[in-house]
This record gives sequence, structure tokens and C-alpha cells, in this order.
Amino acid sequence: MGPLLAAVLQLLALIGALALVYVPLGTYMARVYSSDKHLRVEKWIYKGIGADPDTEMRWPAYLRGVLAFSAAGVLFLYLLQRLQGVLPGSLGFEAVDPAQSFNTAVSFVTNTNWQSYYGEQTMGHVVQTAGLAVQNFVSAAVGIAIAVALVRGFARSRTGEIGNFWSDLVRGTVRILVPIAAIAAIVLVACGAIQNFSGIHEVGQFMGGSQQWNGGAVASQEAIKELGTNGGGYFNANSAHPFENPTAFTNLFEIFLILVIPFALTRTFGVMVGSVKQGYAILATMGTIWLGFTALMMWTEFAHHGPALQAAGAAMEGKEVRFGVGGSSIFAVATTLTSTGAVDSFHSSFTGLGGGITMLSMMLGEIAPGGTGSGLYGMLIMAIIAVFIAGLMVGRTPEYLGKKIGSREIKLAAVYILITPALVLVFSAASMALPTPPHSMLNSGAHGFSEVLYAFTSAANNNGSAFAGLNANTDWFNTMTGLAMLLGRFLPMVFVLALAGSLAGQKPVPVTAGTLRTEKPLFTGLLVGAILIITGLTYFPALALGPLAEGLA
Repeated sequence: MGPLLAAVLQLLALIGALALVYVPLGTYMARVYSSDKHLRVEKWIYKGIGADPDTEMRWPAYLRGVLAFSAAGVLFLYLLQRLQGVLPGSLGFEAVDPAQSFNTAVSFVTNTNWQSYYGEQTMGHVVQTAGLAVQNFVSAAVGIAIAVALVRGFARSRTGEIGNFWSDLVRGTVRILVPIAAIAAIVLVACGAIQNFSGIHEVGQFMGGSQQWNGGAVASQEAIKELGTNGGGYFNANSAHPFENPTAFTNLFEIFLILVIPFALTRTFGVMVGSVKQGYAILATMGTIWLGFTALMMWTEFAHHGPALQAAGAAMEGKEVRFGVGGSSIFAVATTLTSTGAVDSFHSSFTGLGGGITMLSMMLGEIAPGGTGSGLYGMLIMAIIAVFIAGLMVGRTPEYLGKKIGSREIKLAAVYILITPALVLVFSAASMALPTPPHSMLNSGAHGFSEVLYAFTSAANNNGSAFAGLNANTDWFNTMTGLAMLLGRFLPMVFVLALAGSLAGQKPVPVTAGTLRTEKPLFTGLLVGAILIITGLTYFPALALGPLAEGLA
């Protein structure tokens, strides 16, 4: 069997697995967020945090809950790292320095999981499990909660109430993320991933020095790392490390975990708004972009340009031979089209155009299918923009799901889509203009610029993957990427929740002969076109200076 055929078969198996769980998981999540019952363990949690889960919130109160909870998470994780030297299970590691502690705390709370450190040489068991792993769960639950709040905005009428943040947070964690992650961890352990609290072992002498391996609760963290579209690896090699990702099967299983909740949330959306066809339209948009980008990536990485690539049969540099070009390409697109950031190969070693595809995937806003929750609410914002464009074409007031898209709604949507590009371009420009930051670049020219552009694209979009050629462990990059992650996560949420409140307060508009049918293939095509054109117009100059210049050289 040739490597290309093997890649296609892997892709077909992945699509089949996702299709199998789409309806039951999506419907189950809709029931979780629509139920008025509370589990006993949830009641204990509410009592412990002093929250009333039955009190409906307007969007400012919902936002205050998100910000207060996230701020507490940043402070707790920062202090945990600064105190690591006196904590049990630290494996002898000292306290993490202030700039890196700030960057890491922000990174995991914002669901970015950007890592400017070697995991196995920096973090002990307590920080890994009580700090990083916990944030993997709750940061993902926050993202789903925001998406559900926006869906309620479409589903409700004549009320400004969009749910209860504390209830949504706890239910997402207890009823969705914990049970699925537990099952996934068992699968990973059965397939060879490690799960222990072992210390550091010397395993042999190599070139005059000793090789050391850490143990750790790796399988459980790996499961939620992928399921929650987090991405932070226990080891520096991330999902290329055999302790995290032992076989070709686990590689495909981890890709499945990355994609399963973001895709299934489109079903949740359809059920909650009372039209599963609307969910299928959003699913079709996400699926079209995902499959298109996966095919493009395979083409760029299997193309035999140059004697080295011809000799190897494909662009094998930076790829794990366990997974090959096909598995690495599927993983790279999945991890950058979502907000995951996990890697099983090194994106800096991809071909020039292949590296550009990983960047463009993030620049789309990670909406195909996107992160847990963030992908759905990002796609719904783009749907509002597409409806507005269609309304301009035919001279009608735009409507979506029975709600008028007026000046307030379109302003909120427009600001949402402008925030992240502004952060990426401003921070990248500042890093290239100042004298010191460019010294962190391993390469010069177009590839060096791509390293910096990729870093801020990853940070501002809350992805967390790196181009692997940039020394980001400096005061400048730790601070600036930390700010990009904070602003890129929470500023868009302000406008999403404000939009949800505005939509929830509206009276539904009756469907007429002139209403745009947003469940039809025509709208799916319009939405795909709007996403690609808006992203292309925004980022083309930056891409032309980096990956396009390198790929066409």
C-alpha cells in the first residue's frame, strides 16, 4: 500500500468515526444544556462556590462570571508555578520564573496552551496535574458555555437572559468532558501511553551524557488535551513523543478527539434552535473547509519538488516515521483549524506552502470546526456577516434564524472579526521593527518572518502550536504572547455575549417568500466564500512576505 492511499484510508476512517458519534453526542450535549435537573455532585460544587445555578443571567452578569473565574484561574496557576520548588512531587524542579509563569498561566486559562518551555524539564507532577490538567477541563468548558449562550440568544425571544454561567461551566465539565476524557485515557493507556507518578530515570549513556526520562499522568492529560482542543504536551515533543502518542492508531484516535466535540456542537446548535437542518448547514461549511485544507496539505507535502523530497518520496523532514506524511498532514490541519495546537510533527519543517496552510487555518479564526465552543460561536458570527452581505445584494434587511440583523448586531459581529487580525498584525510588526525580538529567529528571510507571524497568529487565535524555529522563551515574547492570548480570548467573548443578549431580546421575525434560506447549499457556499475572502483580504500581505514568498522561491 502506497503512503498516499494509506493517508486517504485514514481520512475515510476518521470521517466514518466522526459520523457515527455526531447525532448521539450532539443531541446529548443539547439535553445537558437544556435540562433543569442538577446531579448530586453538581449541587455539591454549587454549594462549595456559592452559586445559584437556577438564576438566569443577562449578558453582563454572564460575562462577569467568565472573567472572574478566568482571573482566579490565572492567579492560582501563576502561584502554583512560583511555589513549585516547595511543593511535593516537584521532581526537584525549581520555581518557574515570573515571565514564564505569567505566560503559562495565561496560556492554559485561555485554552491556548502555548508552551515556551520543555515540559519534562520544567513542570513537576503537582503543577502538571493540579494546575495544567485542571485548566484543560475548565477552559474548554468555558468555551462551550459561551457558544451555548449565543445559541440561546438565537433560540429565545423577548428576554435578555442567556442562561447561567456557573451551571453551564459545571455541566460541561462534569457531564461531557470528564466522562469522555476518562474513556479516552483508558484507550490511550491500553495502546501504550504511560500513566504514573514516577520520578526521573536514567536510561543509558549517549555521546558521553545520560538520557533521562520522566514519568507522569500522561494518558489522562493527553486525553483532555485533545478532547478540549487544548494542546499543551506533557513533553516538549508533544504528540510526537511515544509516551503521549505511541502508534499510528493512537495518532488517528487523537485527531478524532480533537474534532469530535467541535463538529458535534453543530448538532447541538440545530437541536437547541429547533432546526437540525441549520446545524447541518454549519456542519457542511466546516466540513468543506476542513476537507479542502486537508487535501491541499497532502498535495503540498506529497509533491516531489527537489532531489531530497524525491529521494524520500515526500517531504519527510520533521515528520514522525510512525505516522508518515499522511498522518502528519491530517493532524496538522486538524490542530490548526481547531484551537488545539498539539503537534505530531514540526510545522517549521513543512514545505513553504504547507507551513502557510497551517497559518491560514488559524487565520480563518479556527472555525472549521474550531475549538470547543469557540469554533461554533466564531462560525455563527461569520454566518451573520454572510447573511448581511446577502441582504445587501438583494436590498433586504438581513435575517438569521428568525432574528433581524440590524446595525447593533452587525457592529458587534464586525468588531469580533477585526480584533484577532489586529492583534496578530500589530504584535508581529512590533516584533520585527524593534531591535531585540528578531534575534530570537532561528532563520532569516521569509522563513524567519514566518516564525514570528506564526507565533502571534497562534497566540491571538488561542491555538498554541509553534513553528519550532523561534526562541519564544524571552521576556518580550513571554509578555507579548501572553497579552495576545488574553486579549484574543476574552475581547471576542465580550462581543459574542453582547450579541447573544441583543438577539435574545428580539421578537422573532416570520419567514416570508423573501427570507434567505440559510439551511440550503447556496448559503453554505456563500458562507465558505465569505470566510475565505475576508481572511484573504486581511492577511494576504503578511502571508506574501512569509510562507508564499518561501513556497514560490
